[in-house]
Amino acid sequence: MMEWTDRHCRFFHRLLTRRARLYTEMITTGAVLHGDRARLLGYNAEEHPVAIQLGGSEAKDLAASARIAEDLGYDEVNLNCGCPSDRVKNGHFGACLMAEPARVAEGVAAMKAAVKIPVTVKCRIGIDDQNEEEALDRFADAMVAAGADALVVHARKAWLQGLSPRENREVPPLNYDRVFRLKKRLGAYPVILNGGIVSIAAAKEHLTHVDGVMLGRAAYDTPELLLGVDPQVFGEAAPSASIEAAFEKLIPYIEREVAAGARLHDVTKHLLGAFRGRPGARLYRRHLSTEAVKPGANAWVLREALAFLSTESPAQSAA
Repeated sequence: MMEWTDRHCRFFHRLLTRRARLYTEMITTGAVLHGDRARLLGYNAEEHPVAIQLGGSEAKDLAASARIAEDLGYDEVNLNCGCPSDRVKNGHFGACLMAEPARVAEGVAAMKAAVKIPVTVKCRIGIDDQNEEEALDRFADAMVAAGADALVVHARKAWLQGLSPRENREVPPLNYDRVFRLKKRLGAYPVILNGGIVSIAAAKEHLTHVDGVMLGRAAYDTPELLLGVDPQVFGEAAPSASIEAAFEKLIPYIEREVAAGARLHDVTKHLLGAFRGRPGARLYRRHLSTEAVKPGANAWVLREALAFLSTESPAQSAA
């Protein structure tokens, strides 16, 4: 998610789950090839397995960007053909590419020829007035033929005319059954479901139909959700016993990053979703929001914010 799942966010999320695959923000091929690679592509070794998500449509640029990602140690290259924003559409990548499956297939084939790591594609079930049945099958078949290793499908149409990016996440109805039909038709080919999944229980139910489930905003807005991934999906202990334990592990990371020149807010902006519904959570968020942006702010600001949280349950607090 652009401007959300940066390296600080991913380091924090890795403290909550060892097994989930983490994805970068969508990064354009132009930025990969000509931008500040240390800033845009840098990541922490603890993030593995981590995939880079690319935005682009020129085969040679996609291949060159994929090679750079592989050289940097990324575990997967994912091509975004699902983002509906005007900026993305004007750059001729994202969801608008669902109208050009042959062009996308050329890019996928070029990346597959350039790297050994998996190359995957993220898409919608269709765009605008496309017939969902025909459009998704045509696009998926082109990706399979080009050698894509998996398809991640957001189970909504994207309306490129008339809806904002936020509305495109909420207004078009979810159609999980369409994705399930695609998986059944493709047999053993890996299909991952995305869109509107807000609990591990729901994810497990979907996993009876598809090969994987992608959590986006639910995981960002309620990071505690990720603590359930390893024990409930993989039968393994989570890397942290609680969200509080994860925060204790995060503080040394914050100290290192701030000492290296990062702003505290660069890290703590990803922590505002934690503790929702807990007594003191509003004060916690307010303190982080107002104090972490100040010059010289350090890890003590986070400790101060955590001190606002009550150990009482909401029911006890109301009693």
